[in-house]
Amino acid sequence: MTDPAVEPQRRPSVSEWKALVENFQEPSDSRAAWQVTSTLVAYVAAWLLMILAWSAAWWLALPVAVIAAGLLVRLFIIFHDCGHGSFFRSHTANSIVGFVAGVLTWTPFHHWRGEHARHHKTSGDLNRRGVGDIWTMTVEEYLAASRWRRLLYRLSRNPLVLFGIAPLFVFVVYQRLPSRGVPDRDRRSVWWTNLALVALAAAMIWAVGPLAYLVLQGTVMAVGGSMGVWLFYVQHQFEGAYWQRGEAWDYTDAALRGSSFYRLPRVLQWFSGNIGFHHVHHLSPRIPNYRLEACHRSHPVFRAVPELTLAQGWRSARLRLWDESRGKLVGFREARRVREARRAAGRADCGAD
Repeated sequence: MTDPAVEPQRRPSVSEWKALVENFQEPSDSRAAWQVTSTLVAYVAAWLLMILAWSAAWWLALPVAVIAAGLLVRLFIIFHDCGHGSFFRSHTANSIVGFVAGVLTWTPFHHWRGEHARHHKTSGDLNRRGVGDIWTMTVEEYLAASRWRRLLYRLSRNPLVLFGIAPLFVFVVYQRLPSRGVPDRDRRSVWWTNLALVALAAAMIWAVGPLAYLVLQGTVMAVGGSMGVWLFYVQHQFEGAYWQRGEAWDYTDAALRGSSFYRLPRVLQWFSGNIGFHHVHHLSPRIPNYRLEACHRSHPVFRAVPELTLAQGWRSARLRLWDESRGKLVGFREARRVREARRAAGRADCGAD
């Protein structure tokens, strides 16, 4: 197929980008089977190494736990693709692998799939925040909020909370209960996942003991959860990110301008399942992770997107609020400047009166 003539400096139309991604949306059962098999084997091997290391000296197990955490992130990407129905051709295969990967990542498959679908439909829309995203306030909302709400928001945006405490809370506690108003199937997926987790935990405690399981599983979950939340954060929270309200919001712009291309070293790209090509994924969630890079390289329009390196990604952690007047994410310091400028203007008006 000949690619439509799309200039990289302008946004492609819906028909143009659909034609560009069409060839990459077909799942490959052989590639999917190899990816899930190799990742599961590596994850089990990492656990066996952790257990052996623990029996020698507990601290020897911790470096292996970091590798296991990276494999857990890769398992989550497989789980994620199954949720989009893009990993295997078969709906049944996606559901089975998605459930198993969901148990290993402590995430109920059908329940998460519903919430994540809403994220794709609303990402970058200021009027539809709150489901499957990171709490983001505008500068105006922050300045108008009560002192306690500002304190709560600042706490939620603290790196220690956002990338340390929050991931453990989400995966260990929040995912154990269904959200209000979800369909019965989504609700049941939470209970079935919880039941499988109880059985798995019981088997592991019987095999290695409660302390070893608590420390090893806790370390893997803490490190893997932090990695996962960081990836999700940096894919949508960067200085030139895209946010609009209501009718001004556009799906194509939200994908190509509001989702970053996080350019990672090859080894980190492997552990993160190519999810750094997030702009391609948001444009077409039907593309499996093992075809994202090929799609990205297929046309200049995919390369004319916000690109973040590791260093640039770290700098984005200081961004906290969306400034609607300037169309960019800013830090709390900029919000204080706005507040002080308004106070100064107010005092000047009072003096003039």
